Amino acid sequence: MTEPVAIKKNIFPLVKSLYPLNRSITGNGVRQTLKQIQDYIPLQIFEVPSGTKVFDWEVPPEWNVDNAFIEDSAGNKVVDFKEHNLHLVSYSEPVNKTLTLNELKKHLHSLPGHPDWIPYRTAYYKRDWGFCLTHNRLQALKEGNYKVVIDSSFIEGSLTYGEFYLQGQNSREVLFSTHICHPSMCNDNLSGMAVMTMLAKYLNDLYGKENSAKLSYSYRFIFIPATIGAITWLAKNEDKVKNIKYGLVTSLLGDKGNFTYKKSRRGDSPVDKVVPFVLQNSGKKFEVREFSPYGYDERQFCSPGFNLPVGRLTRTPNGEFPEYHTSADNLEFISSGKLEEAFDVFVKIIDTIEANKKYLNLNPKCEPQLGKRGLYKSVAGNIKEYELALLWVLNLSDGKNDLVDISIKSGIDFKTISKAANDLLNVNLLKEIK
Repeated sequence: MTEPVAIKKNIFPLVKSLYPLNRSITGNGVRQTLKQIQDYIPLQIFEVPSGTKVFDWEVPPEWNVDNAFIEDSAGNKVVDFKEHNLHLVSYSEPVNKTLTLNELKKHLHSLPGHPDWIPYRTAYYKRDWGFCLTHNRLQALKEGNYKVVIDSSFIEGSLTYGEFYLQGQNSREVLFSTHICHPSMCNDNLSGMAVMTMLAKYLNDLYGKENSAKLSYSYRFIFIPATIGAITWLAKNEDKVKNIKYGLVTSLLGDKGNFTYKKSRRGDSPVDKVVPFVLQNSGKKFEVREFSPYGYDERQFCSPGFNLPVGRLTRTPNGEFPEYHTSADNLEFISSGKLEEAFDVFVKIIDTIEANKKYLNLNPKCEPQLGKRGLYKSVAGNIKEYELALLWVLNLSDGKNDLVDISIKSGIDFKTISKAANDLLNVNLLKEIK
């Protein structure tokens, strides 16, 4: 088994390896990305044909691009897709024409407020084309004619997504979802992809094969294009969603910001308690936000027809840092330390979910005699935290409170509460409530 420290050291190198690939909501860049992830985990890859009806949507034609550039009258390439993936508006239709500068400018996008950055733009569901470039380069374009070439294709192909599933003791699931459709941006969305890949590898190394029975829950990791990927996955797996007891949408894990947890639509689901609890005990600054129907794929999982217990965990939320959806979201914008810190938080969330059980006190009438069971050793008037934890667990084990509840109410750390519950279970003073 690979140690967690060794596993998380692979997060940043995976980001770096995936960075050059041109990803979109469909196409070969997505397949190449998922194939690299397969080097770490036994990822199953699914292809959903173009035209497939998925609720109110339809899987779009598959889009691929081989080349795209703008050339001035002297034959100089002033914008070149091969120089940076963000230069081409994603899902641009094929073009081969010559335009004046004024005609061309209708199809050019820049950021005047950040003149050295390239913006990210898409045209998924409206046939159009365009290029993105730095504002400085746009300003430097001279009057004249420009040749525009976009060698792209739309075919009746498929939407591609990946899934890793690890079976635990029963069908109750913990779902992790991350989007995979953004080209050459590290925080959004390579950070989520890489952290989730290594988290899945950690679980598979620890609990895969004959050890999976040691897991209380089953774990499902899905690597999907944003929005249409989540909608497609839900349409194809509607029979499975009833098993989801905890869920997290993940991305934006590599920047310097504090962790931000966005609650599920329910607002009081188990994940809405466990994640803030783990963050609180991590000693890190964090923020908890209420649900809103804007953001990432939590809005699909939490749509009223599903209303799943799925929250979202990021650092700085989408749209709230200047580098968002620009070329400045690069390898220098994120750090291996922040990615590894995020990995540690997710491991702690899993550990807490696995240990967070409900119990029933089998001796509820007055306190049981703990001393004769070897559990109570304090001198009268000098009670230790562990003995106090035993009393709290016994008192609140009414089948309603779980161990996180007891830790919060008692002020005693979760590890001590969990040990106390396990020891009481071993002397037949508690029964686990399934």
